Amino acid sequence: MPYRTIIEPFRIHSVQAIDFPTGEQRQEALLRAGYNLFGLHGDEVIIDLLTDSGTGAMSAQQWAGMMVGDESYAGSRSFYRLRDVIEDLTGLQEIIPTHQGRAAEKILFTTVVNEGDVVPNNTHFDTTRANVEYQNAEARDLVISEGIDPSSEAPFKGNMDVVALVRTIEEVGRERVPLIMVTVTNNSGGGQPVSMANLRAVREVCNRYEIPFFLDACRFAENAWFIKQREEGYADRTPKEIAQEMFSLVDGCTMSAKKDGLSNIGGFLAMNNPHVARQCRNLLILTEGFPTYGGLAGYDLEAIAQGLVEVLQEEYLRYRIRSTGYLADKVSGAGVPIVRPPGGHAVYLDAKSFLGHIPPHEYPAQALAVELYREGGVRGVEIGSVMFGKPQPDGTELPAAMELVRLAVPRRTYTQSHIDYVGEVVIAVAERAEHLRGYRIVEQAPWLRHFTARFEPV
Repeated sequence: MPYRTIIEPFRIHSVQAIDFPTGEQRQEALLRAGYNLFGLHGDEVIIDLLTDSGTGAMSAQQWAGMMVGDESYAGSRSFYRLRDVIEDLTGLQEIIPTHQGRAAEKILFTTVVNEGDVVPNNTHFDTTRANVEYQNAEARDLVISEGIDPSSEAPFKGNMDVVALVRTIEEVGRERVPLIMVTVTNNSGGGQPVSMANLRAVREVCNRYEIPFFLDACRFAENAWFIKQREEGYADRTPKEIAQEMFSLVDGCTMSAKKDGLSNIGGFLAMNNPHVARQCRNLLILTEGFPTYGGLAGYDLEAIAQGLVEVLQEEYLRYRIRSTGYLADKVSGAGVPIVRPPGGHAVYLDAKSFLGHIPPHEYPAQALAVELYREGGVRGVEIGSVMFGKPQPDGTELPAAMELVRLAVPRRTYTQSHIDYVGEVVIAVAERAEHLRGYRIVEQAPWLRHFTARFEPV
C-alpha cells in the first residue's frame, strides 16, 4: 500500500507550552508595539512564523553533542569538528565561525567592499543589503523576470539574470565589482530555488571577468532538494552530492547556521583565498572572538556540526518541503494569492493581489501581517515596501517590486494541526480583505527600519 501522508521523520521528546492571548490582549499588544510585529513579546504569539532563523527544534543528537562541547578559548576540539564537517561539505579551506550570518556578512563586506562598489546578487536579503550599503556601496538585485512575478510557475525563479549581470559589469567596470553573490534559496523572492545550470552560468561570468563568486548559503540544503526534484540529471543524486557540487562552483560563502544548520545560533564565513581570510580573521578577533570560536560557545559549534549532517537527510528534506507545500495548498485552494510555486522554508502571501485597494505607500503587506496576528495570533513578517522601499530625495518612496507576507515555518517545531490552524486564520482574513486599511510609518531608524519602526493605521 503506498504512503499517502508524508509524516514528520521524528518523535517528539520534549514539548513547550503555547500561550493563547485573547483577541483583546492581542489588540493591546499591537498598540503597545506600534503595530510592528517585531515588538511583540513571544508569549503574546500563538503560532510564530516570523522567521525560520534559529527558531527550530534541535535533535537528540545535537543536544547530546552539546554535552561534550569543548569550551577552550583557543583550539577547541569542537571547532575542529565543525571545520571538518564544513570542509567535507563545501570543499572550502578557510573556515571562520561567527555568531550568526549577518556577522559573516559584516566581516566579508567590510574587508572586500569599498565605497562606490556594486555587489550583484539574485536578491539581497535585508541584512545582506544593509551591510553592503553600510560600506556606501550598491546592492544590486538581478533576479530573472519570473522571480518578481508571484503567479509564475517557473521551477527556478531564484535564478540570476546572467545577461543583466554581464551588462552590470560592463556598465560599472570590473574594478567596481568586488564579488558576485547568489542567495540560495532566494529568500526575498519567495524562497525560490536556483538551478545548478544557473550557478554554472554565473561561474562562467566570474571566470571571464576574474571576479570572486560567493553563495549566501543559508538554505543550501533546501536548494539542493529542489534541484534533485526539478532539474534534469539530478534525480538519482543525493542531497549531499548536489550540495557539494553547488559549493564546488564558488570561491566562498556566508552562512547563517540558524537556518539549514538546524541550530538556534551561529554561522560561518568560508573561502579559499588565504589573504582575504587573514584580513577577515583580524576583523573577527576585534568583533566576534578568537578564530576557533568566533563568538560561539563550544557547544554551539557541536550543534552546528551535527545540524549540517542531519539537514541533508532525504527523509528530513522531503518532510520539510512538504510541510510548507501543505500550507500553500490549503490557502491557495481557498483562493488566497501566494507566490507560486511554494518556496522551501515559507509560504509567501501576495498582499499586492490580496489587498489591491491599499496602495504601496500605505504598506499593504504590513496591513495583512498585522491582521493575521489580530485575527488568530499568527505572526508573520512583511517583505515589501516597509523592508525594501527606497526613500527618494523628494520625500516620496520607491516601492518594492512585490508586497509579500512571509509565513516562515520553523524546522521540526510545529505539527500538521498547527499548520491547519494557520491556514484557517489566513482564510478568515481573506474573507474580509476588502475591509482592511493601510498603515503609515510614524517612527523609523535609518538602517533596517522594519525591525523597530512604529506605525499607525491610515
